Amino acid sequence: MNKLKELLQKDYVILDGGMGTMLQAAGMKMGETPEMLNITEPELLISIHEQYLKAGADIIYANTFGGNRYKLEECGHSVDELVTAGIKNAKKACANVNPRALVALDVGPIGQLLEPTGTLSFEEAYEMYAEIVKAGEAAGADLVVFETMTDLLDVKAAVLAAKENSQLPIMTTMTFEENMRTFTGCQISSFALTISGLGVDALGVNCSLGPKELEPVIKELTGWTNLPVIVKPNAGLPDPVTNEYNVTAEQFAEFMKDLRKYGIKIFGGCCGTTPEFIKCLSDMLHKEGNLAKEPVKMPSAVCSATSTVIVDQPRVVGERINPTGKKVFKQALLDNDMDYILGQALEQTSAGADILDVNVGLPGIDERQMMIDTVKSLQSVVDVPLQLDSTIPEVLDSALRIYNGKPIVNSVNGEEESLNNILPIVKKYGAAVIGLALDKNGIPKKAQDRVAIAKKIMDRAVAIGIPKQDIYIDCLTLTASAEQEGVMETLNALHTVKHELGLRTVLGVSNISFGLPNRVLVNHIFLTMAMQSGLDLAIINPNVYEMMGAVRAYKLLANIDKNSVDYIRAYA
Repeated sequence: MNKLKELLQKDYVILDGGMGTMLQAAGMKMGETPEMLNITEPELLISIHEQYLKAGADIIYANTFGGNRYKLEECGHSVDELVTAGIKNAKKACANVNPRALVALDVGPIGQLLEPTGTLSFEEAYEMYAEIVKAGEAAGADLVVFETMTDLLDVKAAVLAAKENSQLPIMTTMTFEENMRTFTGCQISSFALTISGLGVDALGVNCSLGPKELEPVIKELTGWTNLPVIVKPNAGLPDPVTNEYNVTAEQFAEFMKDLRKYGIKIFGGCCGTTPEFIKCLSDMLHKEGNLAKEPVKMPSAVCSATSTVIVDQPRVVGERINPTGKKVFKQALLDNDMDYILGQALEQTSAGADILDVNVGLPGIDERQMMIDTVKSLQSVVDVPLQLDSTIPEVLDSALRIYNGKPIVNSVNGEEESLNNILPIVKKYGAAVIGLALDKNGIPKKAQDRVAIAKKIMDRAVAIGIPKQDIYIDCLTLTASAEQEGVMETLNALHTVKHELGLRTVLGVSNISFGLPNRVLVNHIFLTMAMQSGLDLAIINPNVYEMMGAVRAYKLLANIDKNSVDYIRAYA
């Protein structure tokens, strides 16, 4: 058991308060590099840490928030030197006051926006975070905290850098505004889904607002995760003239007392807070105790950074970004015509697609690089979640790495090679996954045999830690003109997977009508039958009027589209 997990066995954990607040009070000038004080004023830093420890902090944050290569390039000291000195000072304070307290390597954002908003690449951000984390672990940090983050992809780079370059436990907090989004537009649900999936130890919010103003954010966040939740607010809001914060230490503790009802585990303070705030907070928690968090039943959901799709009703997956049977699309891939691909994406989202399938596999191109380029480009123009469609592990790993959010992986199947190669990648990046009901013998004729493969995929996925709500099964649509008896076998398998195995279901609908006249009629009737059997994700062309009409009419008639709002919006 790591030291953080051991500490989290307590009813509550107390963090320290503002470091910048204390340094400014001690005379640090505007524009000075705080991390330089680790070397030039170690006794000052040790004294500040000791004050927070005496106030009741269980974890203190080392003075390393801006200790990255970009921010330190002109200060004359290396990342390693300043981070090592910062950890050493915090460790000395713990030895003097409370040897059981933990020292966190405190890491803030790089200070540059990542692509496509800015110019910093994911790989460059990753390398900078890896450098800090390696230095912090070598210096003896007990955990790493990424805080005051606003860009979800930046957080992802940081967390992966920590997981792949150290054994340190990880806590992560983002900074949300009163509009319930970060500066870059990241949603609370997207943060929770994405970062929980990456396997951090705790997550939450810090900075930006005071404890009273943060309540709606906390309420929303605690409904999206079963991890320990961190709350580290500012001392209220700053006065626009004096820059003084408007909440006293006693008021701060009283507001935090109210937030306990959301099941917060880890409490601390950010800008404007001092040891007095932490002492009042500690006294309040000691007197009042804490309230346990009720477990959340997590939904089946996927997201981009700015948009979350809950799969609690039939959802449309746009199928057009796929070269199969599409001569123009194949040529676009060969020509690296990204404008054509983006045009397909915009058309489908305008027509009502909730998710976009992305398949760029074609002989003669570098599929891995094409998938990376396509995912980056798509996420710069559309905000719907993506379904990353490939059977090649290297392609999926590369795409999942730079994907900003929680996507679906399409797909794995019942063959051992597929299960062994694909599922660990899905688990590593916290994605959802589609399992195809086939194995080395092909697609079984009978429904019960497809269900057996679905159960095998489910059991293997759950065994390595992929949550059941993230497993989707494609019972596979056979062509009615060639295997007419297979149509009802597919629907029967789908019904069993949904209602007996309790998994979400997927179908590529248009396969049903190959070789038949009036394909649209067959497709939309089959789609309606599939939705009635329990279909969750319909992979279709949303530009086809009848197909989207079938989805909208079904949702109306099944009492999903309450008061016919979406139907009327589309057709009135």
